[in-house]
Amino acid sequence: MAHYLIFLGSTRTTTPPSPARLGERVAKACERLLSSLPHTTAEIIDPLALSLQAPFKPHFAYAQADAPDDLAELADKIAAADGYVMVSPEYNHSMSPALSHLLNHFGASLFAFKPSAIVTYSMGQWGGVRAAVAMRAFLSELGCLPVSAMIHIPRAQEALNLDGHFGQEQERWESYFGRTFGQLMWWAEAASNYKSQIDPTKVSPAFKTAPSQRNAPGSESS
Repeated sequence: MAHYLIFLGSTRTTTPPSPARLGERVAKACERLLSSLPHTTAEIIDPLALSLQAPFKPHFAYAQADAPDDLAELADKIAAADGYVMVSPEYNHSMSPALSHLLNHFGASLFAFKPSAIVTYSMGQWGGVRAAVAMRAFLSELGCLPVSAMIHIPRAQEALNLDGHFGQEQERWESYFGRTFGQLMWWAEAASNYKSQIDPTKVSPAFKTAPSQRNAPGSESS
């Protein structure tokens, strides 16, 4: 059984714009479609359900026993998941601050050697496509390489109902989502199978001590 986490990149609940929290519809559609596939489960990760600390303190900055329960639980879910779906609107041609804030609470080693899928949306005609371009670099650095196919939903308020079902052209929309999710599942299964043969953490150990571990030889200041 493969399990996928769907990260909802929205915390805004007020209007305007209207309808508020449009991304919730998108996340529900992703959850419904993934969960309908054989041997597959999916779960929405909603930042509003987490008590993220202020000022910012990531999960990996706590001593193991001291991390807040919700962060510790989510860290375990991230480590156990087979892949990820990242749902984001577009802010200044980039991903939503709600999504980057949530993901930045966790180290790349939890996401590493697994695939992700990019899903963007907007109330206008572009469907958040410019945010998706920026998300590729972010997710690659996080270690969950995004598959080539992406999902962009223009006028999401018309395309999706409150429950995450398509208002029209359901077959075409499901086929469109299916291409991306098919790639996600293929890579997730390939990664899982190969991990049973070769431990990726031995091929490329995680950097967990200090940022300087990433430095090239000779780059340290004298």
